[in-house]
Amino acid sequence: MKPVFIINGFLESGKTEFINYTLAQPYFKTKGRTLLIVCEEGENEYDTNLLKATNTDMVVIEELEDFSASKLVELDKAYKPERLIIEWNGMWDFRKCKMPFHFSVEQQITVVDGSSFNTYFSNMRSLFAEMIKKSEMIIFNRCDSVIDELPVFKRNIKALNKNADVIFEGSQGEITTIFEEDLPFDLNAPVIELDNQGYGIWYIDSLDNCERYIGKTISFTAIVARPPEFPKGYFLPGRMAMTCCADDMAFIGFACEWAGAAGLKERQWVKVTAKVAKEYFEDYKGEGPVLKAISVEPTSKPKEEVISFN
Repeated sequence: MKPVFIINGFLESGKTEFINYTLAQPYFKTKGRTLLIVCEEGENEYDTNLLKATNTDMVVIEELEDFSASKLVELDKAYKPERLIIEWNGMWDFRKCKMPFHFSVEQQITVVDGSSFNTYFSNMRSLFAEMIKKSEMIIFNRCDSVIDELPVFKRNIKALNKNADVIFEGSQGEITTIFEEDLPFDLNAPVIELDNQGYGIWYIDSLDNCERYIGKTISFTAIVARPPEFPKGYFLPGRMAMTCCADDMAFIGFACEWAGAAGLKERQWVKVTAKVAKEYFEDYKGEGPVLKAISVEPTSKPKEEVISFN
């Protein structure tokens, strides 16, 4: 299989700088040639001396119509690279990024200019979402002027791709501040009451920081789901969330252990009070938050059934 690395993001997000930096790193050196396919050219250019020193050939594809599996096969035969790096044009629909059968995407990274994230995310959310959904890593650079907004940025990304690693960088390097102070609930309360906003934020934060909730008691309103693959005595309380637009909805929740799970009805509204644990769960394919219900009581549906992550 031919390894492919995809770097995507909008114009002037820092893709070229990232690829130049990566090519120069010892860990990225390899025998044979590298083919760099550039799908848009910004103000920053590639270092021709670096390309020569790293045995990298660069090809520019300016139109989406010219980017196809057959074109990649043609380039593969012409340059015979050991691997490919694709700098994807953020204005192209990423669903049209098709690979030949013998190409394997080894890693996909999205580069984001933190100072312009709000503009792109508000006005081009569907394009942005398609890039984010399959990226293993999201790198926000130029974050010095938006440090107070980074918790919201992270939640927006995690809503689209809960497994992505999110990195924030400023002029002094990586920003590693833990954003606990941004949480809209008291972590030290005897029972953490989660409203609509609080539930979405708790869900996203639990994916990265499960340890801070272990042993805590939470309470929230949820819809009952009973996946057939769940073991006896478990159900899935959760909420519908808008991850991109009105047409892009997802059901989000964590497995909950409760002796009365078998008596619950699908899509029933309940008030759940539970302690949070971190355990292996088959459906997670690893460890994650598992709720231990203290009580599960029928309740009326909330005024706003769909939640957000802001």
